Amino acid sequence: MLNNLFVWTLALTISIEIFGQTKSFKDSAAVYFNEIKTATKQSKNLWNYDLYGPILFVQSDTRQLYANYPDSAGLLKKEGSIYTGILPQEVNIANTSLHWNGKDWAMVMLPLPDNKSDRLNLLAHELFHRAQPALGFKLHNTENNHLDQKDGRIYLRLELEALKSAVLASSPKKIKTHLTNAFIFRGYRYTLYPGADTMENLLELNEGIAEYTGITMSGRIIPEMQNHFVKSIREFLNNPTFVRSFAYQTTPIYGYLLRNTKKDWNKSITAQTNLTDYFLSVFNIQLPDDFKSAITSIADQYDKQTIIAEETAREEKIKKLITEYKNKFIEQPHLDIRFENMNISFDPRNIMPIEDKGTVYPNIRVVDNWGILTVGNGALLSPNWNKITVSTPTQIDDKKISGDGWTLELKNGYTVQKDSASNNYFLRKK
Repeated sequence: MLNNLFVWTLALTISIEIFGQTKSFKDSAAVYFNEIKTATKQSKNLWNYDLYGPILFVQSDTRQLYANYPDSAGLLKKEGSIYTGILPQEVNIANTSLHWNGKDWAMVMLPLPDNKSDRLNLLAHELFHRAQPALGFKLHNTENNHLDQKDGRIYLRLELEALKSAVLASSPKKIKTHLTNAFIFRGYRYTLYPGADTMENLLELNEGIAEYTGITMSGRIIPEMQNHFVKSIREFLNNPTFVRSFAYQTTPIYGYLLRNTKKDWNKSITAQTNLTDYFLSVFNIQLPDDFKSAITSIADQYDKQTIIAEETAREEKIKKLITEYKNKFIEQPHLDIRFENMNISFDPRNIMPIEDKGTVYPNIRVVDNWGILTVGNGALLSPNWNKITVSTPTQIDDKKISGDGWTLELKNGYTVQKDSASNNYFLRKK
């Protein structure tokens, strides 16, 4: 979600026939724009700022655009009260914010959710990202690789179980008990992984606050909100990894529960706020000195043994997968592509950290000065985001290179060459 650096895709699983919605979407787009315009106006006091602004609805397969504003370059054509066009190939498609053709946009992939509250939630989330710099919040997309480790996952899952119980609790006393337990699990996780508190906080200030904005503007009443959180956590636990998506669950629930007693709490935070410390203070929660002893007495009520068993089994499978990825992208011949001015989109739910070697992204699209790389079967992104590695090429033409599940479309002035010493391939300027 960084304008000229990268965008990232949070794919939606929605049971809607894409063709059916696309066919009639031109007629519905104006309705959806008006829905979110009304919702942001009604919720202007949330940030003392009306989040409504330029929005792009994009059909992934055809790149068809529907917009509520014209673009400065005149690419979009006015049709009734909306604007239509085709998104250029060099622009990645994602649920994100981006600067394109003279405007800052919130981009949302089609199809949209059928449910109005889910639809408003999604649009308000992306509109927050569009307005994020103006609101004083930096755009952070950190990888919390410790949340792909067994203990990191266990104590995040226990925290989420405690939060789910807090959402469903019937009294302030029970809510506070479950909240306290959630923070105990969180605190213990931070002792296991030094620096995790800082890294998690960066993503919670970014995606967590955006999702809190979305759920607040969704129009859900209390029973609907409770059902939403329970369903969201259940679906989240099916994700292959938690490293980039956990903040969609944690911050919104803490914020929702705090909103009952401190409605405007979000106006008290800044880009420098440590959200864990802030929530502990305003909830008036005192944590024990000995996290481990406290966990022994509370964890069983959140089904700890089942969670441990599931995560132990997962760890064994992941070890095998990491070995396969290391062989594919490090030990065997491969193609290294260095970035110059990259823009990236990907699904944050299924990435796989590979020790200190970087992170494997099963599905990723990169646009750079050298052209477009489209990957559908895995690529290794370096830890400092300066290069990407794919498997060895199986076909090399002048402008198109391809391999196992990936295609590289080159612009003039670039070529792929093999290094005879290492048998690896490299992208170079001619």
